[in-house]
Amino acid sequence: MNIYVAHSNKFDYITKLYEPIKNAKILSNHNFFFPHDEVNKLVKTKEIIENYDLVIAEVSLPAIGLGIELGWADYCNTPILCIYEKGAKFSSSLKFITNNFIEYDSSNDMVEKINNFLNNL
Repeated sequence: MNIYVAHSNKFDYITKLYEPIKNAKILSNHNFFFPHDEVNKLVKTKEIIENYDLVIAEVSLPAIGLGIELGWADYCNTPILCIYEKGAKFSSSLKFITNNFIEYDSSNDMVEKINNFLNNL
């Protein structure tokens, strides 16, 4: 499965999102696109999102760019999974574009819950 990973630039995405997913052996059979990896900095993400199977959005922190990407995904009928840190207050508007939400309390918990979600698709 091809999965686009979206997030706020203010979120510690390298440590809390990219590294745990990249290091998770249980997720290694999926192709993840990390938009802020150095090699992806000048890629048009709109075209990527419309050709991917799923968008995983880390929504613990609001961001305009993240909202734009989620709007593109919704418009293209690309399924969206929103994940957020325990206790985070995400935008209630997200409920208009997806019913898929996962709360996590650690990197390991996040990886396990993403894996469970993917296995149930």
